Amino acid sequence: MELLLMIDAARRASAYKVIAVIPYYGYGRQDRKDKPRVAIGSKLVANMLVAAGADRIITMDLHAPQIQGYFDIPVDHLDSHAVFIPYIENLQLENLTFAAPDVGATNRIREIANYFNAEMVICDKHRKRANEIASMALIGDVVDKDIVIIDDICDTGGTLAKSAALMKEKGARSVRALITHPVLSGKAYENLENSVLEEVVVCDTIPLRKQSEKIKVISVAELFAVAIRNAFENKSITSLFVHSQRRTSL
Repeated sequence: MELLLMIDAARRASAYKVIAVIPYYGYGRQDRKDKPRVAIGSKLVANMLVAAGADRIITMDLHAPQIQGYFDIPVDHLDSHAVFIPYIENLQLENLTFAAPDVGATNRIREIANYFNAEMVICDKHRKRANEIASMALIGDVVDKDIVIIDDICDTGGTLAKSAALMKEKGARSVRALITHPVLSGKAYENLENSVLEEVVVCDTIPLRKQSEKIKVISVAELFAVAIRNAFENKSITSLFVHSQRRTSL
């Protein structure tokens, strides 16, 4: 509501253009009608932003890239790989393998795995209800591998903790997670601190409620600053996606 009111205020003050910078797009997970009589929150929020008068949206790691299609205005969809890849390179892991926390994240993980010429595995999970996992199976070999789990959102941390435990049981040498949006609700801090994860690296798209020795924050401020400047100067932001290319081609 605050964002909508600010957009409206700017419009009523004769602003030439209004660009809404939304690092974490709320209601991003409500992107489809997965059962009868539910709202599609992502579309509703998009409609309200456009109706309020936004001319452009700058955001990061939407839960589903197709959400860009909910807007009838330009959307700059930034990719956290631009900050995650340098961090992973500095780790210098010997047997680097990437893990998708679910089947839906396969394309995202394959992209970064191709960049590093590394292998990938998939955690196939089945839920009874929201935030409650009924069963989980591992697709791929993790024996003596240094696993990096990459996901867009960490809510309760239950999936991360169970995924890490499963991969450790299957013989992984180390398991760490890189998460874009640290929602961290409920017992998330407790779940992560008690897990076998070496570390959980998150972006500062959402401020942490409290500090944790296991959680490390990296900033996306510079990435957004470049995107904002280029949008203001009507320049391309293609250079911000270079890291999604294969390392051998750079």
